[in-house]
Amino acid sequence: MLVKISENNTPKIITIGTFDGVHMGHKKIIKRLVESAENSSLESAVLTFFPHPRMVLQKEVGIELINTIEERKQILQHTGIDHLYVYPFTYDFSRLSAQEYIEQILVKKLNAKKVIIGYDHRFGRNRNADIEDLKKYGEEYGFEVEEISKQDVDEVAVSSTKIRKALKEGEIEKANKYLSSHFLLTGKIVKGKGLGKDLGFPTANLKIIEKYKLIPKNGVYVVKAHIDSEEVFGMMNIGYNPTVGGSEKTIETYFFNLDKNLYGKEIQIEMLKRIREEKKFGGVKNLIEAMKEDQEFSEKYIHQLKTK
Repeated sequence: MLVKISENNTPKIITIGTFDGVHMGHKKIIKRLVESAENSSLESAVLTFFPHPRMVLQKEVGIELINTIEERKQILQHTGIDHLYVYPFTYDFSRLSAQEYIEQILVKKLNAKKVIIGYDHRFGRNRNADIEDLKKYGEEYGFEVEEISKQDVDEVAVSSTKIRKALKEGEIEKANKYLSSHFLLTGKIVKGKGLGKDLGFPTANLKIIEKYKLIPKNGVYVVKAHIDSEEVFGMMNIGYNPTVGGSEKTIETYFFNLDKNLYGKEIQIEMLKRIREEKKFGGVKNLIEAMKEDQEFSEKYIHQLKTK
């Protein structure tokens, strides 16, 4: 469900962007937005778009995003901003001229009195308008433009690149450090083949419907979730279960000390640490031994977390 932009006469300071990951670089900009709004007695607003423009205009090019749109909304709504607007990005929207975009969205719908934006921001049909054009429109329509420096914009771009690279290499702790929060996987628990239960490690099989969601490198991870208001820890395997002849990639989690039927539940899992690569063992017995070691490692790690 997208957040709709409605007519709202409250004067606002806004910033605009994809905000994928909502990482440290993004939070720095949002903090600036919130402080500027407080100092000006205006309301703060973030304008973002979904689907990602490349998903509409370059469908043949695959895209991997750190967050699903629901995760992005969830994180942004906890950054201290007054308003979050997710505008539907469509082909027709992409054909708006720069002036139409400014007048219809920023002025009439959002009542922007100030826009905080990167030095390299481009907008309008074919992205043919830049920040200098925005400043001219600001003079015409009565809003101020505050430019985010090259250094701060580059920090955001580099952070996003570093996070994606870390996730693809399985470096969850590094990704979490850049995010200043835990990387999330959100989906529904569906029935699997029941192999984990046969091995003594009943797993919850997470199905993520958003094809654009970046999935970290295959392997075994320590994870955490909140299920029915209860904090639970476990270990997750991302991969193909090669020891038992698996051919389909799955995301399976064995939650410690949890005896609940999770089928059909929507859950969100936080990824904490990578334990090891996914391996093909010599047989089921070896696999079970490895899983016991994984659990022992996880429980030690969790104990250290709780006693920090």
